[in-house]
Amino acid sequence: MLIGVDYTAAVQQGGGIGRYTRNLIRALAGVDEENRYTLFVAGRGDDGLGPWPANFRVRSVPLSDRWLHILWQRLRLPVPIQTVTGPLDLFHSPDFVLPPAGRTPALVTVHDLSFLRVPDCFVPAFRDYLTGAVSRAVRRARLVLADSESTRRDLIDLLGAEPGRVTVLYPGVEPRFRTIEDRAELEQVRARYNLPMRFLLGLGTLQPRKNFEGLIRAFARLPAADDLHLVIVGGRGWMYEEMLALPVRLGLEGRVHFAGFVADADLPALYNLAAVFAFPSWYEGFGLPVLEAMACGTPVVAANNSSLPEVAGEAGLLVDAADLDALAGALVRLLSDGELRARLVAAGREQARRFTWEGAARQLLEVYRLFDKGRWREDEGHPRRGR
Repeated sequence: MLIGVDYTAAVQQGGGIGRYTRNLIRALAGVDEENRYTLFVAGRGDDGLGPWPANFRVRSVPLSDRWLHILWQRLRLPVPIQTVTGPLDLFHSPDFVLPPAGRTPALVTVHDLSFLRVPDCFVPAFRDYLTGAVSRAVRRARLVLADSESTRRDLIDLLGAEPGRVTVLYPGVEPRFRTIEDRAELEQVRARYNLPMRFLLGLGTLQPRKNFEGLIRAFARLPAADDLHLVIVGGRGWMYEEMLALPVRLGLEGRVHFAGFVADADLPALYNLAAVFAFPSWYEGFGLPVLEAMACGTPVVAANNSSLPEVAGEAGLLVDAADLDALAGALVRLLSDGELRARLVAAGREQARRFTWEGAARQLLEVYRLFDKGRWREDEGHPRRGR
């Protein structure tokens, strides 16, 4: 088959969907030598990510991703993706929306529906754009891939997607997320970001959905300990101003640190250095940082909503994101109960091993194959081979 993939996020975005797309398509290149792939990139011709196998090629347009979204999603200019990629048997967009693809069957990956589940966490104009563009993509796609069963249910319940057109493709954890024994490596990262010796870690783009405000308030309820700090890592997103001012109002100056965006290569060391990883988000389509922290041997407390129970399993402490006393209590338990820590660390490593990018790529390849010559049918929410 000739398969097109929108690879723009992999090139343009350092984390999040960019890292998802890089890992998934790189793993796919390692397991499929049969199909031919065209990776579409908006904005520049050099993929910047090293050589590809012979059955992969990269095609780009000089227009930025922003301008293509304007032309395709806002103005709905009917210029098909094949203008750049050439003829295709199948097109896959791993980033929520679909460009025009003519009669070519299309797949879209929808990572979450946070803009519908927690609409107050979004700037209205951005929320309205996502609602329209994602809804259209789900209607047009032959098959929709969701990161979790939770997101699959949301697609059915909130956007009316037919159950037979939505299937789950779990992301994976990279092998580099592991326990690091080299103290020198860890201390280099500590020095690079001026991290305290003992700290709780929160990670994600600074935006209301991540509930960092709740995490800061819960941290303020912990028993006084001058050597314990809270470090929040992530680039600035939107609606974060009140959260940045909160530590001063709570008398936590010098104990709450906003480290900003951290280089992707430093994330494993960051997890390793943390005493506890806290992820009290209001909503997650998957919550990959939970598994990354677990793979690094760091105990986790997370919210008990959306996909997070599905991701954490029995390997983390789960609490109501709105219950600050419960969150503070879980943090205290993980800091003080050595037996509990040891049990959850062991369970966390086992939980993280269940999610691999190679496994995700092999499942994706099977999905692609089901479209070969139209050999697939809708049955119980998952595409299967026709009789």
